[in-house]
Amino acid sequence: MAFPDATPGTVFWVTGLSGAGKTTLAQSLVPALRARGRACALLDGDMLRAILGRDAGSYDRDARRELAFVYARLAHALATQGIDAVCATISMFDAVRDWNRANNASYVEIYLDVALAERVRRDPKGIYARAQAGTEASVPGFDDAFEAPKAPDLVFGPDPLPPPDACVAAILAWLDRRA
Repeated sequence: MAFPDATPGTVFWVTGLSGAGKTTLAQSLVPALRARGRACALLDGDMLRAILGRDAGSYDRDARRELAFVYARLAHALATQGIDAVCATISMFDAVRDWNRANNASYVEIYLDVALAERVRRDPKGIYARAQAGTEASVPGFDDAFEAPKAPDLVFGPDPLPPPDACVAAILAWLDRRA
C-alpha cells in the first residue's frame, strides 16, 4: 500500500557474494544520500537476520529465498512511505530481483562482482575458511549456485573493486543522469 502524500523512495539493492563489500558500500551510500536530503534506511542482511531471530548458519535454498523475499518486501514498504531503502544482501535469486523491479517505482540494482580468490582472501566472517575445511556447506558462490544478476543497473568489479567512496560517487552520478 502506498501512502498518498509520500513521494516513493528508491530501493537500492546492493548484491554480491559474501565478502564482496556489500555492507561497506551500503554504509557509505546511506550518509551520502542523507547529505542530499533524502530519508534513508540501511537494511543489512546480518542485521535483518538478527532482528528476525534467524541465526547466521547455513540455510537451504528455500529458506534463503524466503528470507530474501522478506527483505524485498521490507524495502518496498519503506519505499512506499518515501524512504530510500539501501539493502545489502546476497540476494542469490533472480526471482527476488525480478520482484523488486516489478514492485518498486524506483529501483537501483548494484552488483559487486568480486572473484572468489578475493572473497576468500577477505573472508570477514570466516565463511570460506569453514567451507574449505568442510565444516560449512551451502555457501553461495562456493559450493551453492548463485544466480548472478542478469541486468544490474550498476556493476562494480570484477577486480579490482573500486573503493567505497568511488562506488558511491558513481552511484550518485548515475542517479543524477537518471533524474
